[in-house]
Amino acid sequence: MRIAVTGGSGKLGRHVVRRLNDDGHQVLNLDRTGERNPGLAIVDLRNYGQVLDVLLGLDDRHNGFDAVVHLGAIPAPGIIPDAATFENNMLSTYNVFQAARRAGIKKVVYASSETVLGLPFDVDPPYIPVDEEYPARPESTYSLVKHLEEQMAIQLTRWDPELSITGLRFSNVMDPEDYERFPEFDADAAARKWNLWGYIDGRDGAQAVARALEHGKPGFEAFIVANADTVMSRSSASLAAEVFPNVQVTRELGEHETLLSIDKAKRLLGFKPEHSWRSYHPSRRTPTED
Repeated sequence: MRIAVTGGSGKLGRHVVRRLNDDGHQVLNLDRTGERNPGLAIVDLRNYGQVLDVLLGLDDRHNGFDAVVHLGAIPAPGIIPDAATFENNMLSTYNVFQAARRAGIKKVVYASSETVLGLPFDVDPPYIPVDEEYPARPESTYSLVKHLEEQMAIQLTRWDPELSITGLRFSNVMDPEDYERFPEFDADAAARKWNLWGYIDGRDGAQAVARALEHGKPGFEAFIVANADTVMSRSSASLAAEVFPNVQVTRELGEHETLLSIDKAKRLLGFKPEHSWRSYHPSRRTPTED
């Protein structure tokens, strides 16, 4: 396919662009900054005219796309003022979704967020493992935007029954070099309770995008995307019992099973994480695959 990837220069975006290129797709990275190269077009996603124009065509580069992967955003709360986060992220996503519709593109995959599940879980989750079945619980402006983006996608796909929008609720994105500090997390079980000790290897995040492009159906669906294990050496059951003693654990947990359920993504998208920090060897600077 011919695929536009917004934010393809970011931490996750680099993995996504690489994966889609390796899969044989024609990929153009739409980003605000970057060194000049054939795979990049400089676009301000806050400017609807620019977004629509580049999706319709670009001199000497392309004459349209089959799909859009939207990753471009302020990537977390607390980086810039709340109102600026809202304005940037909400406007950018509206522009991308609407421009894709106007350009006749029927497949959109975008970065939603684990934050809609209730992070930082200062209020207990309704049950563990958390999944996509309970209503969103945004606790920050960043998360509020992610929730509103999902609601917008629901309405846009209602307006256009042929349109497919897939929201991937990515966990905390990690690169192999980030794994060196994971053993430090064991000292305090509460230090990363804010996202139930979850993470997503950037390469597995890219796999989820590729799977969503392949298997996404008309309508809107949201999927939690996390690695199959936690960032901790301790068992998942012991973590839940210590930090969330009043929360129901709905099933017997595997030794290090993620508490961000990826069952839906595995079932409907064929998502299967291939990388784990537990296989990481500092001397190699890359993790081996399980």
